[in-house]
Parts: sequence; structure tokens; C-alpha cells
Amino acid sequence: MIDWQDLKHFVVLARSGSLSAAARELGCDHATVGRRVAALEKSLALPLITRLPRSTPLTQHGRVIAGLAAEVEQQTQAIERYVRATAETRQATVRVSAPPSVAARAIAPRMAEFQQVYPHITLALSGEAHLAELDRGAADIAVRMVRPQQPDLLTQRIGIMRYALYAAPDYASLPEAAHRFLTYDARYRQQPHQQWLQQLVNDRPVVFQASDLFSLIEAARSGLGATALPTFVADDDPLLIKLPTAIPAPTRELWLVTYPDLARAPAIRAVMTLLSDSVAQSCPISR
Repeated sequence: MIDWQDLKHFVVLARSGSLSAAARELGCDHATVGRRVAALEKSLALPLITRLPRSTPLTQHGRVIAGLAAEVEQQTQAIERYVRATAETRQATVRVSAPPSVAARAIAPRMAEFQQVYPHITLALSGEAHLAELDRGAADIAVRMVRPQQPDLLTQRIGIMRYALYAAPDYASLPEAAHRFLTYDARYRQQPHQQWLQQLVNDRPVVFQASDLFSLIEAARSGLGATALPTFVADDDPLLIKLPTAIPAPTRELWLVTYPDLARAPAIRAVMTLLSDSVAQSCPISR
């Protein structure tokens, strides 16, 4: 008999490529992953991975089993979504993934009002720069800055994020040649607003890099330099002013994403309405 937990650990290992990466996704240690995979190999009487010092490539049998098991994983997740959508429970927790700025400045401020209407719904909000993988159960609903291409997802455009260049008020009196800049680190170099900022930088110095929006905001407030920020975050900040730019700033579409079967659940529908209303208020599609 195959233990599903053993199979699940193997699927994640095959997908992620290493014991440590699989352990991070599963929330356990790498020894547990190795033990589960070894137990699956024993039950199948087949070698599934080659144990090397720095990697664990799949054997030929492992590749075949991983492909078949991935289909089992997808069907299992579909069953779990169906059960969540049809279960009649008083208390419900809905997991939402959104870009950090949207999570903190558009969604979180509306939660007190939402709780008054829906006291039985707990919203678990994760402000993440990377895309939450709904097909792996990372979230029930996501707000994304890229339109999903998967045909089985329910998608809706709910807003447009606009950008501008901001700095501390005293910084605005400096000549443009003396401007210094604050940017995201190299991981976000391909983002449209960072490419736009690099065009503005030209040959002038970048004096600070950060991996998150709120560090850039604080650095800009301190007078360190100018940076690209979402207008809905910075326009009302008394410690920042918008600087003119010769190159028009980019915009990013915001998409609401979930699975159609989940969208049948009343709690999911209520949170979807909250998200679309919150984003539409902060980042309207039309000005």
C-alpha cells in the first residue's frame, strides 16, 4: 500500500529539485523528506532518486512516478477545494496573497469594516512580492500584478497601479544633476517600474537598494534620495513629494484570481468583494 504522505513528499521533492527546497515548501526538515521518500521507494520496490552529495536527481522510474503522482496531487487539491466550497461551517478562514503595498495600504485598512459585517470570517493576508501558487494551495485568492494565463482560473481586472518619482520635500530644491536614487535590489530589476527608474538614473548614483517597498519609503523620507513608488501609497504622505520626470511612469494592472469551484463558497465571495472594492478605491482603473 502506498502512503499518500510519502507520495506527497516525493512529488514536492521532484518539483522543487532538492531536499532543502522541498522541506521549506512542506514546513518540515530535510531529513523528514528523505525518510518519506525512502519509505515510498521501499513500498514500491523501485529506486526513485539518486542520492548525491549536493543533489537528488530523479531516476527513470522516479520521473515516471513523479508525473503520475502530480496528477494525483492536482485531483486531491480539487477535492479539497470542492469540500471547502460546499462545507457549511460557521467559522471560515480565507487565505489571500497580494503585493505588499496592496496588502498593507489597500486591504488591511478595510478589515475592521469587513469584520463588522462578517465576524465569522478570518482573513489570513500575506503580503508577498512573488506569485502565490494557487494550484499548490498557497492561497485561496490572489491579487496579482500579472494577468494569469492558466485557463482554469477565474480572473478579473480590478485596478491599475500607477507610479511616480518621490523624495523628501527638501530634496526637491536640488538640481537634477545632484539627484541620487533608491532602487529595489537585483531580484526586481526586470519589473517595469524599476526599468523606468533605471532610465531616470542614467549616470547618476544609486545610493541605496532594498528588497521591500517600505524600506525604500523610509529611506526616501529621510532625504537620502528619490525612488519610484505607487501613487496610492505616496501621494498622501506628508513627508514625500512627487518629482517631475521627463519619461512617463509605467502602470501595472491588478488582477483578482481564484478557482471557480472555490468562488462558489459564500466566504470566498465575500472576501473577493472586499478585495475588488478595496483595490478599486485605491487603484481605480480610470482616474
